[in-house]
Amino acid sequence: MKDQKCAYCVEGEFLAPFGLKICELDNALVYLFKEQSHKGRCIVATKSHVPDITQLSDEERNGYFADMAKVVAAIQKAFSPDKVNIGAYGDTAGHTHFHLVPKYKDGFEWTQVFAMNPEKVFLSDEEYDEVISKIKANL
Repeated sequence: MKDQKCAYCVEGEFLAPFGLKICELDNALVYLFKEQSHKGRCIVATKSHVPDITQLSDEERNGYFADMAKVVAAIQKAFSPDKVNIGAYGDTAGHTHFHLVPKYKDGFEWTQVFAMNPEKVFLSDEEYDEVISKIKANL
């Protein structure tokens, strides 16, 4: 199911303000979060438009979390963070998704909950392409 008002379902101009599509996996959609205070921060969304993981079948949920683990591993290989935080808030988004946030000791927000959008670090198109390439190369 797709929702024509959802950034993850429609992509394009709805997604552009905050994300760039990296790829589509078997059970998940993967996006680079444009705000890169945490180098390699990604969003992993379910392929179908569901507001809560309880609305996925066991097979869909297990596949989604397996894909999420692949993305975490790719981030770890590409950027060597000390930890990848995983957060799901979704108060205003109707599409299940998780933020994968690489954290670095002595780096921004280490030992703190990551900010939803600190609006500190935005990259050039070439830099976004480089980050995306590194993640894709490790998927």
